[in-house]
Amino acid sequence: MAEDTELRYDPAKIEPKWLERWAADARLYAAEPAANGKPKYYVLEMLPYPSGQLHMGHVRNYAIGDALARHMWMRGYNVLHPMGWDAFGLPAENAALKNNTPPRQWTLGNIAAMKRQMLRLGLGYDWATEITTCLPDYYRWNQWFFLRMLERGLVYRKQSKVNWCPECATVLANEQVIDGCCWRHEDTRVEQRDLEQWFLRITAYAQELLDGLEKLEGWPEKVRTMQRNWIGRSQGAEIDFRFERSIKDILEEESGVAKPATSQERPAIRVFTTRIDTIFGATSVQLAPEHPLVTELAAHDSGLRAQVAYLIEEQKKARESGDVAAIEKHGVPTGHFAVNPFNNELMPIWVANYVLMDYGTGAIMSVPGHDERDFEFAKKYALPIRRVIAPAHAGAGALNGSSSSLEPEEAPLPFTSEDGVLVNSGEYSGMTCPQAQKLLQEAAARGAFGEAKVTYRLKDWGVSRQRYWGTPIPMIHCERDGLVPVPDDQLPVVLPENIEITQQGGSPLARLPEFVNVKCPKCGEPARRETDTMDTFVDSSWYFYRYIDAQNAQAPFDSAKARHWFPIDQYIGGVEHAILHLIYSRFWTKVMRDLDIIANDEPARRLFTQGMVIKDGAKMSKSKGNVVSPDDMVARYGADATRMYALFAAPPDRDLDWQEDGVAGVSRFLGRVYRLVTKYSCVVRSSPPASRDREASQTAAALLRKLHQTIARISLDFEGRWHFNTCVAAIMELVNELQAADAQLASGEIPAPVVAELLRTLVLLLAPFAPYLAAELWEELGEQSAILRAPWPQSDPGLAKEEEIEIPVQINGKLATVVRVPAGADSKAIEAAALADRKVQLRAAGKTVAKVIVVPGRAISLVVK
Repeated sequence: MAEDTELRYDPAKIEPKWLERWAADARLYAAEPAANGKPKYYVLEMLPYPSGQLHMGHVRNYAIGDALARHMWMRGYNVLHPMGWDAFGLPAENAALKNNTPPRQWTLGNIAAMKRQMLRLGLGYDWATEITTCLPDYYRWNQWFFLRMLERGLVYRKQSKVNWCPECATVLANEQVIDGCCWRHEDTRVEQRDLEQWFLRITAYAQELLDGLEKLEGWPEKVRTMQRNWIGRSQGAEIDFRFERSIKDILEEESGVAKPATSQERPAIRVFTTRIDTIFGATSVQLAPEHPLVTELAAHDSGLRAQVAYLIEEQKKARESGDVAAIEKHGVPTGHFAVNPFNNELMPIWVANYVLMDYGTGAIMSVPGHDERDFEFAKKYALPIRRVIAPAHAGAGALNGSSSSLEPEEAPLPFTSEDGVLVNSGEYSGMTCPQAQKLLQEAAARGAFGEAKVTYRLKDWGVSRQRYWGTPIPMIHCERDGLVPVPDDQLPVVLPENIEITQQGGSPLARLPEFVNVKCPKCGEPARRETDTMDTFVDSSWYFYRYIDAQNAQAPFDSAKARHWFPIDQYIGGVEHAILHLIYSRFWTKVMRDLDIIANDEPARRLFTQGMVIKDGAKMSKSKGNVVSPDDMVARYGADATRMYALFAAPPDRDLDWQEDGVAGVSRFLGRVYRLVTKYSCVVRSSPPASRDREASQTAAALLRKLHQTIARISLDFEGRWHFNTCVAAIMELVNELQAADAQLASGEIPAPVVAELLRTLVLLLAPFAPYLAAELWEELGEQSAILRAPWPQSDPGLAKEEEIEIPVQINGKLATVVRVPAGADSKAIEAAALADRKVQLRAAGKTVAKVIVVPGRAISLVVK
């Protein structure tokens, strides 16, 4: 037996040895062909942006996925566990400005550095499937997909008000604006600008994206709720209100000052409402400041024009602050009127700063009696407020059209509930809100002045970016033929490498004549190449499909391979991607399905969102300067201790408060495991697995019981709960019991076959969490095959079953003691054990046991008087 000095755990010696061996085995982590017959398991962590260095937040994410992948390999699955790089993006351009380093050089250098870190951490990725989204062999397929979407009417270009980040000097999608600030620059206020932009028509899939959430039972409810809210389905009606000119216009016309006109020259004002049942309570129509009718009216009224400009500026500031709903409500009357089609009542037309052009139709009917915003506005400008909905229990007087029977304290205005009946609403009075909504919509349709309508908060995805480091949009501007797509045989449109990066004057590509000036592929005349690049979320919307066929030069991937591997069995990443990457990738999957290149509707069957790593009270991030490098931890404590701490310190779905002392503690524990296994490895090597003696000593039986309980506990966690922290804790408890039995192990009291089972299984249980040490100890125990291919241990329920169990005893509702009884003891045996306990006898001395309640196997309660 080796001396203790020779049993020192030295990860700096062990880990490089195994890193070299693993690197030499190209098939170790490779997925096998589908024809091998094994069940498939595709486990994936979200790919990183190559910022240059991993931090412990990354390590936690990757350690979770790696533990799962290793467990599934050991369970006999054909595992696909790839990794790649979300390599386009703004930081590369910023680095070019700061360090005078070309973005490509900066990015590829960072990728090499981060890959070295991943390898050193022992992460089990199949690097043959690696993708890098900034390379032409990847982004050519971004362009190919763009053209296929263009053919299907899912791509269009229009002038649009866009979110502009001054720091990024580019456009942001709505999803990239968080609390009025840029998602990358948390302190930079986003501005509003008007630009010609390319859009993907994600709204064409709005209902399907919403409906699909019901099928994603393996996704966290929090993520599904966030997506439901972002899609924002509203069901209601669109109603036309006829425009009526102002009295001033009519008088001017009659006096010959103005050209004769009729209200029919202007189209009706179409209003969207979710509460058509309140239409008899409408007392004005309000338009968004940028509504086309407002623009038309203001063109002939300088006073109105100035006031509208002020409202637009207010709305712009509110958008930039990220909270339009909280805007102080202001408005201006136009002097014109609209006609309510249900009662022919004239209502004033106002322009209001809280009405948004990009929601509904940009026009609302204002019902101050039953809408809080309208009520606030009406109070401010002394507009009429009318009750048309009363509580369902309102008296007969209310239903007859008089609101006098309603006490103010019973239903104060605004009364916004739909649990009511209509009043003051003509023939619809007395109906419930749902009844009236149905009949009013039908009446509008019959009268050709309205229809039922569904709208969505979700807007089309603006993918234009005025930056260099992204996928070039494959379109050409021709004076003769307009917008012309680049032919497939001319893809990829390659991003030029030698270019001056600035943050001025739009895209740097526009200043590169050799890139911009091309011949039109349709007519052959001189034309201009599109200089906008794609939003980098395009790259990450489909990358996981490319992993299955990363070297394919003829197609994005092979459809047969996609049918085998998809959907992803387990996807892992941060909840912050719920309405960015995750909703875009769902959209992209549905488009690819409709292109008939995949069969699945959703990209991933299960989603796990890990908690953040917190240091100094804030999320660990480069921008906050609180990053802990895994390199430092690996150098001090080893990769296994670094990974295992990330899994042990908190449940994976909770935030982890970083403590370096915890890594040191895990390292000490691994040292204990190393010493224990190596101390008795000679016993194991000389005793191959054999049938156990069921009549083993009490200590041996207790250790086997603990072992099989630990197997069951860890296996259950991998199957569902994912409480890897309790998995590690269970291994620690097992090691504690083994060390407590050291004397019996050393004396030979515990049979060699039992020692062999205990230590072999301990090493197998450790393998997903500390792969380097597990590989070293597996070899130390005389095993020749890779531990990754060793079968996962199975729990024997008979061995795991406790011989005795603890039963808490309550007296008059308070815990008095705990008694031990044989497992499976009946109620009488439990009662006898409780009454024989000395603590119970002392508490019950001089009293009568009036009642006994036994829950077999759980508890006993005594009532004494």
